[in-house]
Amino acid sequence: MGIQDLIEGKKQWRAHVARVKALPPDYRIVYQEMQKYLFKVGPVDLIDGPLLPGIVDFFEEGAASGKGVLALIGDDVAAFCDDLIKDSPTYADIYQESIGAAEK
Repeated sequence: MGIQDLIEGKKQWRAHVARVKALPPDYRIVYQEMQKYLFKVGPVDLIDGPLLPGIVDFFEEGAASGKGVLALIGDDVAAFCDDLIKDSPTYADIYQESIGAAEK
């Protein structure tokens, strides 16, 4: 990864953060909680993948239609996040596979 890639990645992340800050307060709070949860759970492609920008797109559409954030995702934010990443490899999956391979 070269310096230009780092610079471009930082620009994209700043643009993403600006979009999050433009969300209504209730959406912003839920997004930040989702982001914290997803960083802990650890989908492998979280930073470079489409998940976080997709959530912002979904939230922007919901806010534009006048819906409350919990009307979109339900009361259980963690369950919503788990459903989003159910088919995505996580760092925990990779670790479990490496332990299983080491035991054989």
